[in-house]
Amino acid sequence: MSVTAPKGFIANGVHAGIRRQKLDLAIVRSTVPAVGAGMFTINRVQAAPVKLCKESLTLAEPMAVVANSGNANACTGLRGDIDARAIQAETARLLGLRSEQVLTLSTGVIGQPLPMGRILPALRPCADGLALGADAGRLAAEAIMTTDLRSKQSVAEGPGFTVGGTAKGSGMIHPNMATMLAIVTTDYPLASGAEAFAFLQPAVHESFNAITVDGDCSTNDTIVLLANGASGVERTAETDAAFRECLRSVCADLSRQVVADGEGATVVAEVRVSGAANDDEARAIAQRIATSPLVKTALFGHDANWGRVLSSAGSAPYGGGYAHLDPERVCLKYNGIVVLDKGAPTGVEPDVSGKTLLIELDLDLGDGHFMYLTTDFSYEYVRINADYRS
Repeated sequence: MSVTAPKGFIANGVHAGIRRQKLDLAIVRSTVPAVGAGMFTINRVQAAPVKLCKESLTLAEPMAVVANSGNANACTGLRGDIDARAIQAETARLLGLRSEQVLTLSTGVIGQPLPMGRILPALRPCADGLALGADAGRLAAEAIMTTDLRSKQSVAEGPGFTVGGTAKGSGMIHPNMATMLAIVTTDYPLASGAEAFAFLQPAVHESFNAITVDGDCSTNDTIVLLANGASGVERTAETDAAFRECLRSVCADLSRQVVADGEGATVVAEVRVSGAANDDEARAIAQRIATSPLVKTALFGHDANWGRVLSSAGSAPYGGGYAHLDPERVCLKYNGIVVLDKGAPTGVEPDVSGKTLLIELDLDLGDGHFMYLTTDFSYEYVRINADYRS
């Protein structure tokens, strides 16, 4: 189970006809009052549902999420805004909620109007079929997929409470808040949306904000956290700490699943930068390595061409210039094998033939550190995105 694992959450996914055959419309709802928060893309071009979610969160605590795949409702002008509100209002009517208590999410092709003649009628069977249990969570997880090869679900159990989540994402993954779409639910008691955000932000920073597939930041990136307190657990400093770890665990698991399911991905690489001047510079360097097309194509070729890593690290934009790096102090490892020691090559050729790779770069300048997940660039990635609309 995922979003339906915590107490008091029901879900469903149906085929509305946005996509040819696959499930494409989902609802997740708390059956009792909830609080919630969201984080969103920082892309200047933002989809209508992103803008509506932000507005709704300032007006009320959310109790439900409605999401569609196959169409992003982005770059669709005034009509897109009206369509998003219509979906929100109809979902709220069917669930007996106020419109602002429903958050709207969309993902898919940019620049095409939503097929409202299919979506609005499909909302009733989707709402009527809301249910508890693993199958309901699975249907919702499948309904938000686009080019994903598999649904992404995760659950973490705490002392007397549960955190569950689902996400979608495979391409256009270079988030600066979250992945394409993610919904996280919990029956842990939180006091307000502001408190939910305080827990969500650090969990996202080290998970969804630390992954890349292709370096493209989506117009629709959204992660929503709903907390309804249905567990009845008594809050203490210890349970807060446990909830924080469960939330981080679910976000980390979902983000790793997104990278592993990256479009055309054959290799997943973990880039760990340590010894940087500070954490922000470590992040800048890790991100630069993880997004380098030359590094990513070397991953696909299973070629330990570590010079590309060094070249990328030395050109990581930071503070109007580049992050600090002294090439004579750098150490680099591939899967634990030292290939560069204090700026001098060791002459050792590491084995990089597997489906995973650990790249560790120690700058020996300070205590800054950060980890990024990335994938290779394959022929299949090009094929998928060349034919995306067809």
